[in-house]
Amino acid sequence: MPDFFWRTAFEGGGEVRALLSELDWSTSPLGHPSEWPAPLTTAVGMVLSSAFPMFVAWGPELGFLYNDAYAAILGDKHPTAFGGRFEQIWAEIWPDIAPIIDGAMSNRSTYFEDLPLTVIRRGYPEQSFFTFSYSPLHENSGRIGGMYCTVIETTERVLAERRAAFDLKVSEALRPLTSAEDVVTRASALLGEQLQLARVIYGECGETSDTFFVPRDWAAPPLPSLAGKRFALDDFGPAIIKPLRAGQIVTANDSATDPRTADFASSYTLTGIRAFLAVPLIKAGRLVAFLGLHRAEPYHWTASDIRLAREMAERTWSAVEAARAQAELRAERDSSRYIFDTIGEGFMLMDRDWNVTYMNAEGLRITRRTKEQVIGRSYWKLWPEAIDSDCAHMYRQVMEGGDAGVSEYCHSCPGDDAIWVEVRAYPTGEGGIASFLRDITDRKVAEQKLKAADQRKDEFLAMLAHELRNPLAPISAAAELLKISRLDEAQVRHSSAIISRQVAHMTRLVNDLLDVSRVTSGLVTLARAPVDTQTVIAEAIEQVRPLTQVRGQQLSVHMPSQEAIVLGDKARLIQVAANLLHNATKYTPDGRRIEICADAEGDELVITVRDEGIGMERELAARAFDLFVQAERSADRSLGGLGLGLALVRHLVELHGGSVHCFSAGPGTGSTFVVRLPLMQAQPAASERQAENADSAPSRRLRLLVVDDNVDAAEALGMLLASCGHEVIIEHESQRALERALRERPDACLLDIGLPGMDGNELARHLRASPEMADATLIAVTGYGQDQDRHRSAHAGFHHHLVKPIVIEHLATLLAGISLRTDG
Repeated sequence: MPDFFWRTAFEGGGEVRALLSELDWSTSPLGHPSEWPAPLTTAVGMVLSSAFPMFVAWGPELGFLYNDAYAAILGDKHPTAFGGRFEQIWAEIWPDIAPIIDGAMSNRSTYFEDLPLTVIRRGYPEQSFFTFSYSPLHENSGRIGGMYCTVIETTERVLAERRAAFDLKVSEALRPLTSAEDVVTRASALLGEQLQLARVIYGECGETSDTFFVPRDWAAPPLPSLAGKRFALDDFGPAIIKPLRAGQIVTANDSATDPRTADFASSYTLTGIRAFLAVPLIKAGRLVAFLGLHRAEPYHWTASDIRLAREMAERTWSAVEAARAQAELRAERDSSRYIFDTIGEGFMLMDRDWNVTYMNAEGLRITRRTKEQVIGRSYWKLWPEAIDSDCAHMYRQVMEGGDAGVSEYCHSCPGDDAIWVEVRAYPTGEGGIASFLRDITDRKVAEQKLKAADQRKDEFLAMLAHELRNPLAPISAAAELLKISRLDEAQVRHSSAIISRQVAHMTRLVNDLLDVSRVTSGLVTLARAPVDTQTVIAEAIEQVRPLTQVRGQQLSVHMPSQEAIVLGDKARLIQVAANLLHNATKYTPDGRRIEICADAEGDELVITVRDEGIGMERELAARAFDLFVQAERSADRSLGGLGLGLALVRHLVELHGGSVHCFSAGPGTGSTFVVRLPLMQAQPAASERQAENADSAPSRRLRLLVVDDNVDAAEALGMLLASCGHEVIIEHESQRALERALRERPDACLLDIGLPGMDGNELARHLRASPEMADATLIAVTGYGQDQDRHRSAHAGFHHHLVKPIVIEHLATLLAGISLRTDG
């Protein structure tokens, strides 16, 4: 088998390693790996090392290889499916996916989202949903030899979305019902249709809990109804009834084979039950009722089924009790009307002439009225603005048709903001209306916020896609130019500069996304030290000066009149000032003025950034520091950015115990941002002065060891360091790197973390344990940049942790410091 394949496959980890070793290649439709074409070897290696579910199917019989993540999707089919034939592995869905396979084998990539498939992977058919992308896989000759596929199972999400829609449907269906029997009937029908059941029953148990009676049920033909029948509980098996009496949900996938039910087959055959789920209702320690879900064929009950059944049972019983309570209240309202003053909902009675005859205390509170203002007056005169509303239409239907109704209404209150009220209305025996009122303002406000947040999310995703695509075009064009061998040195430099700039731009976008996630999640720890305000402003200006110069903008700077020191994280404070200046530069026309001022006011440092830019509406100024919020932009999005900068500013300032505010007189009038931070009196830290001295000191030639299994990455970094005057040693394997380091004793080692075999952290531990490397500096150069990754590298003995793509200026400064230290 090719070395590359073994190395890649074993990097994948997990069960695939054992399966690769045990697979009988002589019978496999894939053929022996030594005979595989290069594209297949590469594709299989990619699949097996991926963290996402993926598989490869190859050859006329589509031999099947997959990774550990895909094994979870296979269920009981794994591990026997490994190396088998695609059509046999997924025989139950082959008719559904065969056209998709044919498309891929005809050189057509195919993408499906939330495709419904009924699969058998735990012994029973189960409805599942998958999002996947099929792509053809070519042989060396260019002919289609197979295909590979990336898969995500979306069953849980799709079922959760359907369950949410079902919950809303149930609420709307049960809310107007006033009869307990109607509630049970409607709820049973909804649940049966949702889960495609054969029957749903609501069993009421006798006082001794020995029998149960089915007042009503829902059944799908040809299963007979059990309504009106009584049964002995123990006839269905004591092993089933005992946990039910103890309040436990009970399931059986097949009553014919389940040892708890097999001896009671006559009861299950008589009722047509083959698989069942029962949810008990316990009161005062006694089984009083249960909700039963029946199927006529064996079925594996999923966690989603059980959760939905439990929630539906609770809602049904709650609705039944509410319907019974409301029926009793309506029956006794003439003699017991005072009870409504104790409930948590508003209650109002109107006669047939629309005069309000009664309103409880909660109703008066919701409507912001007194009893004297309401009783005896016409509803339409009290709330004339409601005459043409949906609520008024619902009231008229209740009055005229005699059916219950429900509506939501935005209610105007005297001297106060409007509130949202949910109104449920029922006809009275005298031809009037009984109405329940519930304040739902908080829910409506939350819905509006969610809607606005969802809109901002959609806008952000569209913007992110645009911002990430933009740099790809010049990178691609420059890369194509570099392939041309006849380019002169100027053209090569120009193409390289284009790639460098665009990669730096993409890196900033990704870093902003990661940064805002860490900061808003509270994962950032400030490295607090005394920081001079002038240093912060000066370094921030250095970052933004190229932009202002390109646009001809006039940058005016006013430093503090006296020393202003804050206790904070220097890098983060520079980020705050730079983000505000970048924001001002983006939204200020060419040639206009931008001003940054810093001064001490009492015990606070005040940093003010003013611009003569496009300004903003009052509503936008209030939301300027929210995530993904931006000013209006042209279709070409020429102003750039992701709406993250100001959000980062607010969170970082608040982490420093300060505040930030935005002001604008309106569009076209410019904007002002004011940051306030607590001051302290202190001299600049000695470490900062030493760092500044180090920056200005000359550096000497270092011997550097670069270790990275990515050959291109190692060679590129090596050439870059060599061009800076250093002696560079390059290795791609950990063991060889360790031996060479002990032999040649480099001044510093730049190690990738994700090395095969012995990873970078383990290699660092070996190097630190060697006396020959006691004075060497260890630098992690890796794509892993989370806080926990930095903790691991520090624990392993690394002195520094750089995240790819590294900023060469930062690395040069770091190496200069090493040079000074070794000279000393």
